[in-house]
Amino acid sequence: MSKAAAARRLAAAAVYGGGGLSVLGASLYGVLRAEATVARRVIGYFDGRVPDSSGWYGRGRPGPAIKIAFLGDSSAAGYGVHSVEETPGALIASGIAWHADRRVHLHEFCKVGAQSADLAAQVEAALGTEPDVALILIGANDVTHRVRPSVSVRHLGEGVQRLHSAGVAVLVGTCPDLGTVRPIPQPLRSVARAWSRRLAAAQTIAVVEAGGRTVSLGSVLGPEFAAAPALLFGPDQFHPSAAGYRSLAAVLVPSLLALLGLAPDDEAEPVALRGEGVLPISYAAVEASKHPGTELGGTEVAGTRHGAGGRWVMLMRRRRPRHVDSETPEESEDSPGVPEGSAG
Repeated sequence: MSKAAAARRLAAAAVYGGGGLSVLGASLYGVLRAEATVARRVIGYFDGRVPDSSGWYGRGRPGPAIKIAFLGDSSAAGYGVHSVEETPGALIASGIAWHADRRVHLHEFCKVGAQSADLAAQVEAALGTEPDVALILIGANDVTHRVRPSVSVRHLGEGVQRLHSAGVAVLVGTCPDLGTVRPIPQPLRSVARAWSRRLAAAQTIAVVEAGGRTVSLGSVLGPEFAAAPALLFGPDQFHPSAAGYRSLAAVLVPSLLALLGLAPDDEAEPVALRGEGVLPISYAAVEASKHPGTELGGTEVAGTRHGAGGRWVMLMRRRRPRHVDSETPEESEDSPGVPEGSAG
C-alpha cells in the first residue's frame, strides 16, 4: 500500500468509525504500544508552572485587534520554559502583531497533557471568545498514550469542523516527527518516525476536508532538532526548549498571516520553483509530512473541489519571517506605549 493510500484509509477510518489497525497492521500497533511504554519511563518531567500567554499584544499598534484562540497540548502551552515571553503563544502573537501592524488578542486554551479527545472542551470554550482564527497543535500525546490513530484523527476533524461552521478560520500544526526523540530507543524510534508522519498526513486530510488548513511541524522534532538537541530540546528531552519554540513560531506565523489574508504579495500564488502547486490531497499530505513548514489548504480546479485523486489542495512553502522580539502580554487592551516588537 502506498503512503498516500494509507493516509486516505486512516482518515476514512476516522470518519466512518474504523479501528485503524488495518492501516498500521496489528503487529506495528503493538510495537508502538511498547514504544510508548518505553518513552514514558525514560522521558523526564518538568515540574515548573507553564506561563499563560493569554493577553494583548502589539502595544501602540492600531485596531481592530486580531483575535486568536490557541488550542492544543503541552507543546502549544510552552511546557518546559519559565517566562511567558518564551512561550509559543507570546512568540506567535508578537510576530503577528509586528508583521500585520495590528493589535492582537490571544486567548490560550491549550493544556499540558491534552490529547485530541480534549479538543471538544477547548473548542467549546474558544467559541465563546469569538476568535478570528484558531490555532491547534495536538497529537504527540496521542502517540505516547497509545490512542488509536483513527480515534485521534476523528476528534481533530470534528473540532475543526465545529470551528469552521462557526465562521472561525482554522490552522492546525500537524503531528511532529517523533523519530528524533532521543529517549525512544532504536529501532522503535524509526517506527515512531514512520507512524507520526503517517498520522500527520491523515490529520491533514481530515483538517482540510473539514475546512481548515494545515502546516507541517516536522521541524519541531525534525532535522534541526536532530542536529542540535542540546539547544532545541528542553530538559525532559521531549519538548522544545525556548530556542525550539522560536523555531516553532517561525513555522506557524507565515501560515497564520496567510490565513488572515496578510501574506506578502509574492506569496499569493504558488511558485513552481519553490515546489508549490495544486495536488490531490492524499499525495500532498504525504509530501507535507516530509517537509517542515509545508502548508496545505483546499482549492478548486476548473470550478470543482474534487478530482480523480480526491480533494484539490494548494501546497505552499512560505518563507519564514524575520525574528521578532516577544512581548509580555497586557491584561487590558488600552495600554500606553509604542510597539515593543523589533525585527532582528
